[in-house]
This record gives sequence, structure tokens and C-alpha cells, in this order.
Amino acid sequence: MTHAHTPAPAQPRSRPWHGIMVATALPLREDLAVDYDAYAEHVAWLIANGCDGVVPNGSLGEYQTLTDEERARVVRTAVEAAGDGSRVMPGVAAYGSAEARRWAEQAAEAGAGSVLLLPPNAFRADEDAVRAHYAEVARAGLPVVAYNNPIDTKVDLTPELLARLHADGSIVAVKEFSGDVRRAYEIAELAPGLDLLIGADDVLLELALAGAVGWIAGYPNALPQACATLYRAAVAGDLATALPLYKSLHSLLRWDSKTEFVQAIKLSMDLAGRPGGATRPPRFPLTGETEAAVRAATEKALAEGLN
Repeated sequence: MTHAHTPAPAQPRSRPWHGIMVATALPLREDLAVDYDAYAEHVAWLIANGCDGVVPNGSLGEYQTLTDEERARVVRTAVEAAGDGSRVMPGVAAYGSAEARRWAEQAAEAGAGSVLLLPPNAFRADEDAVRAHYAEVARAGLPVVAYNNPIDTKVDLTPELLARLHADGSIVAVKEFSGDVRRAYEIAELAPGLDLLIGADDVLLELALAGAVGWIAGYPNALPQACATLYRAAVAGDLATALPLYKSLHSLLRWDSKTEFVQAIKLSMDLAGRPGGATRPPRFPLTGETEAAVRAATEKALAEGLN
């Protein structure tokens, strides 16, 4: 089946973290240098194909492997290519709170509309440390979206803790990546003003139906129009459209929650004719059964006209 181009709705400037914000993969040249021209073209292409904005320097963008100069230039490139800085939500994660705040200040200076922030990830921080960390970065002046990824950070932003961070005035939304869709309802009860953003592609439908107002997304890097159709149907409660499409895409979407997600999404991009390409070490290209599984799922989606 094919999907007509769905124009992005007018972005509400007061809450630019709403909608589909694509965690962008970063094109690299053969020598593993950043290809900024290809990145700029990719950002513009995503927005032209139904996405609302981009999230540079997330884990999908391999920010941990970038130099400070590269990381800053990626943000500037995204803002320029998006044509509207409010559509850009840079990841500002860092080992130290002061460094994370500096990245948030750089994002503000570049003209971005919001930032995405992990909890402290240098150690297993307690609640007081987490609250101080978010308060420090919020002082940079941009709206902060918390990123709950207890699998990788070992710090769990529980619904109770998220409610405290919201009451502190430190966060406006949460990218929920725990995989526990039951939390959506508890977050809404404890912090009704906190925006819920879908944080993992393979729980999109469940969190959309639970009231999510945005999706920090991986697979639109390869298949933006199909993903935009899926997201807009899901948040509208149009199950007749959303459920068959979700089932068709789920064998791909679940790679967003696996260890090899960067390589998987870049491989899918290559197959879809996008600038995916290599990853920087210590990530290596997919091989064997893993590569075959991603390739088969991507080719199946493309053969069904999903793009």
C-alpha cells in the first residue's frame, strides 16, 4: 500500500516539542568525518516529508563519538536546514551538569526551541542529584525534555520523580523509553501538565492511545511518510488506519529498542536510498543473522510501498 504525503501541521511555537521529532542519524563520509551537507539535506527532507522537527545529538546521532566542535556544528547545521530553529531539539547529555548546561546554552545561542536531557549518567544518581542536574540545565533558559532511559543510564525517572521535576519547573515533557506503557497513566495522574512523548518506536501505538503528544522517533529517518501517517492516525485514535500499519512496520520499529539500533536504522536508510552509511567505532556494521533480519524487514516494508 502507498501513503500520500501528509503535510506537517503548523507547529505551535509555544510547545515546539510536540509532534514527530526525528532523532536524526548522522551521515558520515568514508573516512568517518561528518558529512554536514548530507545532514542538512536529510533534515530538510524529513521536514518536507511530514515530520515536525529533528533531535540532533541524540544517541542515534552518535553524539558520544563527536568532538565538541562537531557536536556544536551539527546543531547549527540542523537549525539552518530546518528553516525554523524551534523545530530543533538538541540532545545535551553530558557526564557533568555544568557541561550539559553549556550544551543547552549552545543550543539556545544557535536558535533551537528545546533540549533533550538524560539524567546524570556518570554514576547512579539519587533523587536529589537528579533534581539538581535538571534544575542546573533548565537555567540555560530553553524548555527541557527529560529522557527516561533506565536501561542505559541505570537511573529511572519514575512517575513520582518526573512529577517532582515538573513541579520544580525543570522539565516540560518526558521522552519515555522504559518500555512500560502503564507508566503513561500514572504520569498523567501525578503530573497532568507534563507532556508525554513516545520514546521508543515499538510502543508508539500504545503510548499514543495513552495520551502522548509527541514522538521522538528513530525509524522516520528511513520511512518518514509511513511513520507520519502511523503517528497521526494513532494520536487521532484512528485504529482502522493505525493498527494495520503498525503491524506492518513493527518488525522494523522494534529495532529502535535494541542494542544495534544505530546500525539497524542506518542500514534501513541505505536500503531506502537515504544517507545512512557507516557508524563510528566502537560500533561496527551489522553482520550475519542480525543484518539479514533488518534487511528483510526493511525490504518487506519498501515492497509494500511504505516509505
